[in-house]
Amino acid sequence: MSTPSQMRALQLSAHGTLDQLRVVTDKPVPGADPGHVVVRVGASSFNYHDVFTVHGMPGIKVPFPVVIGLDLAGTVVAVGEGVVGWQAGDRVLVNPLKPGVGLMGEMTDGGMAEYARVDAAQLIALPDAVSFEQAAALPVAYGTAHRMLITHNTVKAGDRVLVLGASGGVGTATVLLAKLLGAEVIAAAGSAEKGERLLALGADHVINYNEVDFSRWVIERYGKPQRRTDDGGVEVVVNFTGGDTWLPSIKSLKRGGTLLVCGATAGHAPQEDLRYVWSFELNIKGSNSFYKDNLEALLQLVADGKLDPVIDRVLPLEQAAEGLALIRDRAVLGKIVVTP
Repeated sequence: MSTPSQMRALQLSAHGTLDQLRVVTDKPVPGADPGHVVVRVGASSFNYHDVFTVHGMPGIKVPFPVVIGLDLAGTVVAVGEGVVGWQAGDRVLVNPLKPGVGLMGEMTDGGMAEYARVDAAQLIALPDAVSFEQAAALPVAYGTAHRMLITHNTVKAGDRVLVLGASGGVGTATVLLAKLLGAEVIAAAGSAEKGERLLALGADHVINYNEVDFSRWVIERYGKPQRRTDDGGVEVVVNFTGGDTWLPSIKSLKRGGTLLVCGATAGHAPQEDLRYVWSFELNIKGSNSFYKDNLEALLQLVADGKLDPVIDRVLPLEQAAEGLALIRDRAVLGKIVVTP
């Protein structure tokens, strides 16, 4: 099948609200530059990072207009000069980080289009057993969770793990991976409906944080942390929200417990109380992004039937902005996937 000269794409023209997003129908299809391939996009998925891209982030200068969407999977349709090991027809997952440039969907055109130009170094072979939708759900959310829990070896069988923001992409990924590791998972989300769905995914307990103080819930169920013993609290808290959830997270940890952080969607300069850190000998572990080995391991888990990424819904490109609005409003469980 020949490649057309123009394509449809979800394009951002300036920072602001989601109203700045437009589906254009006449964007030129990119060519296969040296060292690059052109991928026909089978599926792309949103992350909360895309909301930040639309609104604008200090210190990041986005080249407008830009096609948003960090995560994508599809089929190679053209191969540029110097590319070795890839050919037209190969099914691929794309690592969103373009070497020396930055994230696709932010610093270069991303996945919310019919075609995308990709550096060959970003390509990962996609097993036949993994669908484009499953693959596109993985990179940012599941890659982040995999590195945070597995690469850093922070969760072991029997640990009590409290996951804040458990209904989002990283949250649901963390719940699934923590259960695979044999942990007892407490999932905190913002509604009873989300709680029921998280229980269905395998969470052992759920907390509606709009109705219950999660740190008090932990202390009432597991006991108050003790300075000189290991009794009370949970072994691990996963917190990528920051803001006013930070200090209650610290109070929820048992002596020697670990607070995992990979983001700060509710604020990066929270109130702190260092007395808890030294009194209970707490560990605060940061985890940044993901690497190729995380994505390859996740694809194998999906191919083996051990992991099925949580997808809230699959939308056509024309409804993509509506899907991003659902993420902005935290009205989803799992990922929003778009099939351009």
